[in-house]
Amino acid sequence: MKTNLNLITLALLAASSSTVAGETPNVVSYGLAHANTAKVKFDAWKCQRCADDTGVSDTVSVGMGYADLDDVHAANTLGTDNSFAYELNADVAYKSESGYQAEFNALNLGMDSSRAELSAGKADQYDINLNYRTIKTYSTGDALTPYQGVGGNDLTLPSNWVTAGTTEGMTQLASSLNPIELSLKRERAGIGLIYEGESLWSTYVDYQRENKTGLKTASGSFFNQSMMLPEPVDYTTDLVEAGIKLRGDYWFTALAYSGSVFKNEYSQLAFDNAFNPTFGAQTTGYMAMDPDNQAHTVSLSGVYNNGTLSLQGRTYVGQMSQDEQLVTSGYGFQLPTEAVDAQVDLTGIDTRVTYRLTRSLRLQGSYDYYDRDNQTQVEEWTQISINNVNGTVAYNVPYDHTRHRAKLQADYRITSGMKLDAGYEYRRDDRSYDQRETTDENNLWARLNYTSLENWDFRLKADYSLRDGSRFQASELTSSENNDLLRRYNLADRQRTAFEFTVTHTPLDSLTLDLSTRYAMDDYDETQIGLTESEDFSYDLSLSWQAVQDLLLTAFYGAQTIESSQNGSSNFGAPNWHTNIKDEFSYIGAGARYDKLMGERLALGLDYNYGDSDSNTQVSQGISGNYGDYFAKSHSVNLYGEYLVNDKATLRMDYRMEKYEDNDPANSLTPDAIWNVLSFGNLNHNYNAHLVMVSLQYKL
Repeated sequence: MKTNLNLITLALLAASSSTVAGETPNVVSYGLAHANTAKVKFDAWKCQRCADDTGVSDTVSVGMGYADLDDVHAANTLGTDNSFAYELNADVAYKSESGYQAEFNALNLGMDSSRAELSAGKADQYDINLNYRTIKTYSTGDALTPYQGVGGNDLTLPSNWVTAGTTEGMTQLASSLNPIELSLKRERAGIGLIYEGESLWSTYVDYQRENKTGLKTASGSFFNQSMMLPEPVDYTTDLVEAGIKLRGDYWFTALAYSGSVFKNEYSQLAFDNAFNPTFGAQTTGYMAMDPDNQAHTVSLSGVYNNGTLSLQGRTYVGQMSQDEQLVTSGYGFQLPTEAVDAQVDLTGIDTRVTYRLTRSLRLQGSYDYYDRDNQTQVEEWTQISINNVNGTVAYNVPYDHTRHRAKLQADYRITSGMKLDAGYEYRRDDRSYDQRETTDENNLWARLNYTSLENWDFRLKADYSLRDGSRFQASELTSSENNDLLRRYNLADRQRTAFEFTVTHTPLDSLTLDLSTRYAMDDYDETQIGLTESEDFSYDLSLSWQAVQDLLLTAFYGAQTIESSQNGSSNFGAPNWHTNIKDEFSYIGAGARYDKLMGERLALGLDYNYGDSDSNTQVSQGISGNYGDYFAKSHSVNLYGEYLVNDKATLRMDYRMEKYEDNDPANSLTPDAIWNVLSFGNLNHNYNAHLVMVSLQYKL
């Protein structure tokens, strides 16, 4: 029989190739994939209506703008702290008829947070990738300090500085204060290579270097007097990932390596004492900074899937280490070693099995094992504390942690519109040298999805978990610094009950409503001192409405309230004070976009967002009083218009505004507000910031 293959037949042949890969071996198949196509001249077949994606296609956008802001904190939202801003966006691609291709993507280049990526290669053979990314975050630009040499690791006071026993007595403080910016910038650049071998294997390697620079807050102290210090940040981290992958009809496996090497330009920070030296204190202090370190991990993973049974597994070993020289400046006791030579070994296994018992029932089980073994040598150290200036013996504690976690889950489709999921999870944590060496946690949950009603989707989930463990006792290496009745919340007995409910309603084809609520109750019923109760309730509501063909309206609202209770003791005994903490968060937003105005050339849009967070702590010890009210409020607006100049060029204008205000009692201070603390001053924010950006987008 003579058989002719047309375009439809060839399309079906390609579509069925992934399906026949799962057929049982050694069984004769009459599918299209087994058709004899040896003599078919595929080059003669050409789709006359298919689009030709070879050549160059691109979209490039260049923008310039002006920002009006008097607080650098606004740059976290506006994306720049410069008065004049510029940005470049690009999506450029090239593809040759022989399969070679290249692509360049850029987003917000020139702004504080941006990224760019260039890749080139040949399909199914190799790909080379170059990438760059930067992120900058701002804390404040109004921190005040009398220290000189900011940005380095040696902070000195002015030559005319007069020390005093209190901040109020520092006569040169006001005239010596200078504003500094506390911000951090991260820049990451990398190169990667993917090579596709024959159909069985492929390999890859990726290298990234990240630099982190800026200033962050630190604190130096002498006995019971302290100073807030600008600590310099100059970190370099090298990241390497490499591996080889093997694959077959039903299976996949990979051997991978990942490593990181961290280096800090500074090992210590020196600072002058702003107070009168008392109790033998020195005039200059020293503090160690983040030490150089490295981490390496090798893993072997695999997957097997025949359509009914799926097996996944991964095993890995790793090691973290650091041998930085110890800082000894200002320390008058003999050290047992010049460097700690710390080492932590990691071992882990992850496995998962999924079996489809019937078309309606699927079973799944998993087991995870994680072990952190601290191999650091325990040494005897002489420490200086404010309670004993003569020095007492202390030990570096080699904390170990082993975790076992097992899960069982069943998914059952009751009807075409109703599905029930249920599961059980067990977790056991073993920690050495901790107040509680073993904790056991059991969690049971169920979820029901119901979609049978027209235009309605419902989902309900319920969780119940219980945590207990071994007897609480003082650590053999940390003795009894804490109250015996104290229970840390991550180790204490806890009962948790949680519910989630989600509903989606589409009364019209053009209108969608979503509502979700969550409630969780944590009860620490065995805790006398520490967190005793926590209640968390939140909900979210969103709307999307295509009012008319060219007008899209969106809106959303959400809120969350967390209330917790805590007991404490001021006399190292039974609880004698109580705290209620209430944290509230809410947000609201709306958006509108109208297309095809002015003869289908103009589009206008508006986005508005409002966020509000508030925290209040009430302390009761005989009498009640507020610990201090914290709040943060933000209004942001983005108004934009897009005008189609011609088929290739689009002109866009954006106006962005943010009104922000916060209040933190811990930041509402003058530098000399606390007699024994020299602070950065008032770090609260209250500003209006604006950005106008004009950009031109061009398409080839």
